[in-house]
Amino acid sequence: MDSTELGASARRTRTVTERDIALFTEITGDRNPIHYDSELAAASRFGSIVVQGGVTSGLMNALVAEQLPGPGSVFLEVAWRFLAPVRPGDVITAEALVTSVRSDKPVTTLATRVVNQAGTTVLDGTAVVWRDPVVAAASNGAQHHHSSRDLRHH
Repeated sequence: MDSTELGASARRTRTVTERDIALFTEITGDRNPIHYDSELAAASRFGSIVVQGGVTSGLMNALVAEQLPGPGSVFLEVAWRFLAPVRPGDVITAEALVTSVRSDKPVTTLATRVVNQAGTTVLDGTAVVWRDPVVAAASNGAQHHHSSRDLRHH
């Protein structure tokens, strides 16, 4: 079985947009005025529109599923603190560091955080991840085949 090594790390960056707010609302039904009402948001302690916390933590989902540990990974437990608001236009970077690896099963503990373009930590905490060995093996073997297939279709 392929296991992630202690000390391994990964990063993933994206720019957050107003469209992210709309898409997250479409998926979840979260219509909190802090995400939509500019006047009300300006009067709040945030001072302007902020994106849903799920948009911020969603970047961590992508990092875990695509990079570390990779395909087949699912969260078993997360302990995240949302420390600062994220606004449309912010460039956020999710970071994960492997802090422990179980020897008896494909379970990894990660130190996790998301920072914005100013280096401010907006999310901080830990995650415990299980990676399905069948999906992991198939993904590792199919990466080269998948890449060449994608090139033919573009």
